Amino acid sequence: MLSLLLVFSTLVLPAWGVSSWEKTQINQVSEGLQQLLGNISQLFEKGIPGRDDVFIMVSREEWGAEATGCSSKLSRPVDVLVIHHIPGLECHNKAVCSQKLRQLQAYHIRNGWCDVAYNFLVGDDGRVYEGAGWNVQGSLDQGYNNISLGVAFFGTQEGHSPSPVALSAMKGLISHAVKKGHLSSKYIQPLLGNNEDCLVPPQKRKQRKACPHIVPRSVWGARDSHCSKMTLPAKYAIILHTGGRTCSQPDECRLLIRDLQSFFMDKLNACDIGYNFLVGQDGDVYEGVGWDHQGSRTDGYNDIALSITFMGIFTGSPPNAAALEAAQDLIQCAVVKGYLTHNYLLMGHSDVSNTLSPGQALYNIIKTWPHFKH
Repeated sequence: MLSLLLVFSTLVLPAWGVSSWEKTQINQVSEGLQQLLGNISQLFEKGIPGRDDVFIMVSREEWGAEATGCSSKLSRPVDVLVIHHIPGLECHNKAVCSQKLRQLQAYHIRNGWCDVAYNFLVGDDGRVYEGAGWNVQGSLDQGYNNISLGVAFFGTQEGHSPSPVALSAMKGLISHAVKKGHLSSKYIQPLLGNNEDCLVPPQKRKQRKACPHIVPRSVWGARDSHCSKMTLPAKYAIILHTGGRTCSQPDECRLLIRDLQSFFMDKLNACDIGYNFLVGQDGDVYEGVGWDHQGSRTDGYNDIALSITFMGIFTGSPPNAAALEAAQDLIQCAVVKGYLTHNYLLMGHSDVSNTLSPGQALYNIIKTWPHFKH
């Protein structure tokens, strides 16, 4: 009889949802998550595994995985199965899922892991995507990596089940893992909660800095300006997007910011670029008018709100993980440094102006961040 102790560890992307992946903590299994567990557990009948091990596997080569040198092998069969979901990484077709998986792999490698942290991932398109695979240890749960398979659903918010085809694919993958000897037929699924971090290695927690790297005006080539002073500490943090092109490389981002500043100053007759800070898809924060001066994009709030804008348009797809994390770190930094009150309110641009900014995909994410107020 299969053990059905089905419990999720939640990874928030931020993201793609949320707070950044590195600092997500699971303090409780919420009512919404319980509903998700219930929906999934209904798919697993007690009995002999292997009757429904049908699913479509997308190989690493197919989704464009970066070659890695992971050396920690996984001894099989393993006795533990850990299932995660990653809010903010929603995808509904192979092309988008593959793109987001490439971004996820790059993020994990950049933050010290040898590969994407999961053995397999399941998309809402009903496909299973090969992560680290059957033979290599994942990097998702301290104390379990060498004895567990880690599988994650792309996306899903608490309280909402993955799509039926995703649930079916997960069922097929688990049944296949048992049938082929990758996973013990008596596997368990432990409750990982009470402040256990899903992905953060101990050294990452200790070394985490309060403030992200901020590219100063002098580095991106800002023109001189003389804008009005802010009233500090600010009471609001307002998230925007620029609505135009995006950037993913430092040189590209610097050029874009210079163009934005020229647009504001030459076309709109503004005193400077209209934002306190800008965030690129390269994961860097760029100083706009900075901490001490007013932006010009949030009428009625310019003197009491820090405006943080993502460069690009995010109506259909959110910013990448690096950009989301940088913005969250900037907000945390502002509180630590006294530029933002500890009881600040977080809002989207559309909450204070008649605008599509910051884009629905990004707005859906910031709604899950601390201090959000509609």
